[in-house]
Amino acid sequence: METKVDEIGERIYRLSTFMPKVGPRGLTFNQFLVDAEQPLLFHCGQRALFPAVSQAAARVMDVRRLRWITFSHIEADECGALGEWLAAAPEATVAHGAIGCAIWLNDQAPRPPRALADNEVLDLGGRRVRRLDTPHVPHCWDAGLLYEETTGTLFTSDLLTHAGDPAAVTDGDIIGPAVEAEKQFGYTALSPATGATIRRLAKLEPRTLAVMHGSSYSGAGAPVLEALAGFYDGLLQKTG
Repeated sequence: METKVDEIGERIYRLSTFMPKVGPRGLTFNQFLVDAEQPLLFHCGQRALFPAVSQAAARVMDVRRLRWITFSHIEADECGALGEWLAAAPEATVAHGAIGCAIWLNDQAPRPPRALADNEVLDLGGRRVRRLDTPHVPHCWDAGLLYEETTGTLFTSDLLTHAGDPAAVTDGDIIGPAVEAEKQFGYTALSPATGATIRRLAKLEPRTLAVMHGSSYSGAGAPVLEALAGFYDGLLQKTG
């Protein structure tokens, strides 16, 4: 199993493992490493992927330098290997929203977690990441996303998922493939708040969308997110 490393923004690295047996076309599982004075990992990946992903991360930096580990929500591909990462990085702290800490991390994390408030910023030294609470978007009560303010990078978790093993970064259409994946997998917890939550993200006007499954997107992120919100609004109307 191979994990590829690509720099999708200045000192922001995509660690990508393609799993060909997931779905009819396979699926990439991507973690993101923010290299700063206090490096941060977004997504841990499944435990089975830890050897390959940690070796890939080690090509960028000594993983013992990690100071922060975080993710969108409680799910195997988001945080399955949390224990392994914390063991490999003894000075790292896991950070998550208050709900996620209350319902899982306070009990299950090997070390005490740091609960982040909505809109709270972590200054990593050269990079600033903002926690954004997004309950049930893409899914799960504890869901939240991360926005790196210096580079304008929004870590979207499962939002904009698309199948196959595409390029690390694209400036082309990802809405079409994302709509296709949503119709196939139905992974989003659709509610009246879905579109509004995604439009809140669009107002950040991100310049890079770091997608967990598929290519990252380079370019004006707001129109992409607005289009995604419109799709979910339409889907909700059809199911109403």
